[in-house]
Amino acid sequence: MSDLSGLPVKRRRRTREQIEQLQRQIHDVLFEDNPQSIRHVFYRMTNPRLEEPVDKSDHGYAQVQQQITKMRRAGTLPYGWITDATRRGYHVNTYRGASDFLASMAGLYRADLWQFADHYVEVWCESRSIAGVIERECRDLAVSLYPAGGFSSLTLAFQAAEYINEVAKEVPAEIIYIGDYDPAGVLIDRSIERELRQHLDDDVDLNFHRLAINKDQVIEHDLPTKPRKAGDKRALHITETVEAEAMPAGVMHQLLRETIESFLPRDALAITEAAEQSEKLVIRGLAQSLAEIG
Repeated sequence: MSDLSGLPVKRRRRTREQIEQLQRQIHDVLFEDNPQSIRHVFYRMTNPRLEEPVDKSDHGYAQVQQQITKMRRAGTLPYGWITDATRRGYHVNTYRGASDFLASMAGLYRADLWQFADHYVEVWCESRSIAGVIERECRDLAVSLYPAGGFSSLTLAFQAAEYINEVAKEVPAEIIYIGDYDPAGVLIDRSIERELRQHLDDDVDLNFHRLAINKDQVIEHDLPTKPRKAGDKRALHITETVEAEAMPAGVMHQLLRETIESFLPRDALAITEAAEQSEKLVIRGLAQSLAEIG
């Protein structure tokens, strides 16, 4: 067995007290900010300043995963505190009548937060794991989210560009990207940008922003690193690699939210939320009227 740097790791058996301390650390991290992916929690548990850290290794990851599973099944860790965007069910919504449909739709109604904005904004990320963590910000701020799954498929880039062509005729399009800092990760965003530009109309102004991970953030947040893979000839200036999940989820949430909000008009959130609540009351009133007629 080896750690993330390729060096051998000596396993140790934890006492009951040490396991309980590890569980408390896991609970505290998720209580502070949730939901998070297991990989995000794992990287937080590798902090050597913790009373009970885990190794930066596959074995360390398995330990965190195992404890999270035990805690969830024991009821000491809410299931909703862990996100897994790689597995989802497919559902068909049905309704008991028109009034039921309207009542259901009231909760889904969203006012157009961006109708007076001078920018069109969407978020791309390298993996579904990251998408599961940042989905809340994208949903709250009404921006599209694209998990590329590594180097994006040609079809996804084409479809995304077609949509940008429709909505960004009169305002610049701002693409925010989050991905790993490794020989592949620093090329994926360039590939996505290149593929998008290939299908954009000439009058579309596209600005591409790599939000994370970058070299300065690795230093600023003391993110755990591992050596680059031997034999990988890409991006030779990258000597130490960092997965996006190594950035604390709270930091990623704040960074993404502040960046998206910087493209919104002042007070847009407050004004839109007020209008949204008013419209929802109207829809619920219509639903009640239909129910009474029926």
